[in-house]
Amino acid sequence: MENLNFGWEEWIGLPELGLPALRAKVDTGARTSALHAHDIEVFGPAAKPKVRFNVHPISGQDQVSITCSAPILDRREVTSSNGEAELRYVIETRLEVAGQSWPIEITLTNRSSMASRMLLGRQALSEHITITASEKRLQPDLSYDVYHSSAMRKVAPSRALRIAVLSRENNYSTRRLVEVGESRGHTVEVIDTTRCYMAINAMAPEVHYDGKRLPRYDAVIPRIGASVTAYGTAVIRQFETTGTYCVNGSAGITASRDKLHAHQILASKKIGMPTTAFAASPRDTANILGLVGSAPVIVKLLESTQGKGVVLAETKKAAESVIDAFRGLRANFLVQDFVKEAAGEDIRCLVIDGKVVASMKRTGAEGDFRSNLHRGGSAKSVRITKEERDAAVRAARAFGLGKSGVDLLRSETGPKVLEVNSSPGFEGIEGATGKDIVGMVYDMIETRVKAKPTRKRR
Repeated sequence: MENLNFGWEEWIGLPELGLPALRAKVDTGARTSALHAHDIEVFGPAAKPKVRFNVHPISGQDQVSITCSAPILDRREVTSSNGEAELRYVIETRLEVAGQSWPIEITLTNRSSMASRMLLGRQALSEHITITASEKRLQPDLSYDVYHSSAMRKVAPSRALRIAVLSRENNYSTRRLVEVGESRGHTVEVIDTTRCYMAINAMAPEVHYDGKRLPRYDAVIPRIGASVTAYGTAVIRQFETTGTYCVNGSAGITASRDKLHAHQILASKKIGMPTTAFAASPRDTANILGLVGSAPVIVKLLESTQGKGVVLAETKKAAESVIDAFRGLRANFLVQDFVKEAAGEDIRCLVIDGKVVASMKRTGAEGDFRSNLHRGGSAKSVRITKEERDAAVRAARAFGLGKSGVDLLRSETGPKVLEVNSSPGFEGIEGATGKDIVGMVYDMIETRVKAKPTRKRR
């Protein structure tokens, strides 16, 4: 390490925390270094706890905030210069000055009343550093402009995240989300959506769970079942209100679950789909069938899932009977053209962050026109065409979903989108393609929640 000459104040960087530029006061009278931090929360397993905290790197500009996290090294009682003792968390990170770096210990404390966001104690000062107490900023100047630059996201480091999976089921997909997230050093907590409740107010909106306020999560992965769509999306909206990154937003989930609304959105974006008709009056049965075309037709409940509530009517008379039966139950439904050439097969495209990352062909069980794996269908990896890929990406984008399963049929006139699923399962497509789909979900999350300035509204 080269010799460095420090004044009583220097520009330094803490790159592992996503803090490339800080003004630090050099204080050889203090043993341990201290960093201004607030909203300090402990998370992770008791054996290897981590700490998550926010930093205002620019003195006097609290609207710029960086979220950081690090493993906890220790917890120590530190006495400040005014004689007050405080129990502080201690972390280790690398200090960078003039292209050189070395590990230091830092305590976390609220320094909002101090001019310097960082204090450098004597433990952090290498034997190669000479202090000239009468001078300041003897090392190269840095700039706070980096916190206002789009380049901040590119240089920000990966960090341990606290992630919530909203799910009521202990199934393959939920277990994989926990397993893969924890293997990457994140803390992943499964939250039963129906046990959440909300404190709705303008100053500090909160989500509570089993009698306690939930902590601030870096990201939420919704796996909301169809039976709790309304309440589940209300919980997601509450997380959105607190500024948490949600892989799928509440509006996209709500729209995709209502098949009428979903088809209207697809039609507005001129995305190919089977001809579809909907009406409320029983007097319009003949006209509905006329709009769709000749039998066979598909009659589908608006909120059907996993192939339930989807009926193939092979003749006009059968279609009228099914429609009359659904109306007798006061059920809302669609009537769709049956794409004969699909021959009981469809394509499931998994779209993550605007890209098709995997695709599989699903074939229905013998004698069943529905290809859902939950109904005994089979699946195998398939290569899709550029037209099919474009249709899947456009469909996912139409709903603003970060993660979705787009189901489409191969027809004589091109791909027809059947459905956009906001909570696709991972078991079938990972088994069919051999790809780590859940890992790709975390790639997206880690990119989206990298350390970056968060500007608070005044």
